[in-house]
Amino acid sequence: MLRVALGSRVDLSFIRKLGEMNFGLLLLLCMIAGIGCAVLYSAAGGSFDPWADRHALRFLVGLGLATAVAMIDLRTWLRWAYPIYALGFALLVLVPILGVVGMGARRWIDLGPITIQPSEIMKIGLILALARFFHGRALDEIWKIRWLMIPIAMIVLPVGLVMKQPDLGTAMLLMAGGGIVFLLSGVKLWKFAVAIVGAAAVVPVAWGLMHDYQRQRVLTFLDPDADPLGAGYHILQSKIALGSGGILGKGFLQGTQSHLNFLPEKQTDFAFTSWAEETGLLGALVLLGLFLLLFAYGHAISLRSRSQFGRILAGGINGLIFLYVFINTAMVTGLVPVVGVPMPLISYGGTAMLTLMFGIGLMMSVWIHRDVTIPRHAGGLGG
Repeated sequence: MLRVALGSRVDLSFIRKLGEMNFGLLLLLCMIAGIGCAVLYSAAGGSFDPWADRHALRFLVGLGLATAVAMIDLRTWLRWAYPIYALGFALLVLVPILGVVGMGARRWIDLGPITIQPSEIMKIGLILALARFFHGRALDEIWKIRWLMIPIAMIVLPVGLVMKQPDLGTAMLLMAGGGIVFLLSGVKLWKFAVAIVGAAAVVPVAWGLMHDYQRQRVLTFLDPDADPLGAGYHILQSKIALGSGGILGKGFLQGTQSHLNFLPEKQTDFAFTSWAEETGLLGALVLLGLFLLLFAYGHAISLRSRSQFGRILAGGINGLIFLYVFINTAMVTGLVPVVGVPMPLISYGGTAMLTLMFGIGLMMSVWIHRDVTIPRHAGGLGG
């Protein structure tokens, strides 16, 4: 009898949490992922194989993952924050040893049936760990530089490992994502100014340490016409595709730049360009508008949380998704150098998709458990 009663309570709790899911957010995700499937279907010349069908399957798996993550109590994620960060860091350490080379870089670990990119896992792990560290800390502690040494090290160490792969785009996202968490936690703006000045001071040193292709990307960004058939080819073709789309686009399955293979990486880095060529400025604005609604949902979730951990976690993940969208859009329009940052739910990629949906699940967990209060220093070391 007791077992039946306990089982009923568990079932009712699960059903109640399922009813608390933010279905508006889920609908937005489905709409954006649907556009992603359409882009990949068109990029393959009107075929679900090889990209659109896998993209759809990964999204459905990701939805299941996000739902499972959302059901787990926020206090459990607080306890698991450091172990998840440690797992991501350990996998990054293993990349030079067990990693496989692809597209000129060693970024992936082959586990047989699947291939994972540890740097993607680290993006979420870093935000979790930083939110855990800053949870419950008073502003007078955060304002002291000595308190910031540990979280700075938590950012710098994985960034160094990612730079060795090399993967400049992911390293930038890790630093920027960590900076967003610092900002949400109450770190004073003058410290960011000092960090920016310090970064500018080491630019000459960083330039000397960069790989040749990375320096070439920067030079191409400054003057893409200097090598239109070489280093500047990607961005010039992207601009041609964007411009030729006009206001209303060329029509679905009618994009010439992508279908005639002038546009490189049309299924990954330049998937947004493929969409804009066929749907024009109007279609591009519709997609960006959907992302804007997604950011609004994430911001509202962050504000509604009663725990500092929940507020920082949801805000950090929302900020990370914003960085993805902003950098990819700026990259394909020539506003920043090409750094290989995908468009969330649009670009083809397995680890990136599942990692993003894991992050969405964490945001949903914050929403479902928004009224949960977490005492300061709950869960052990670090706050």
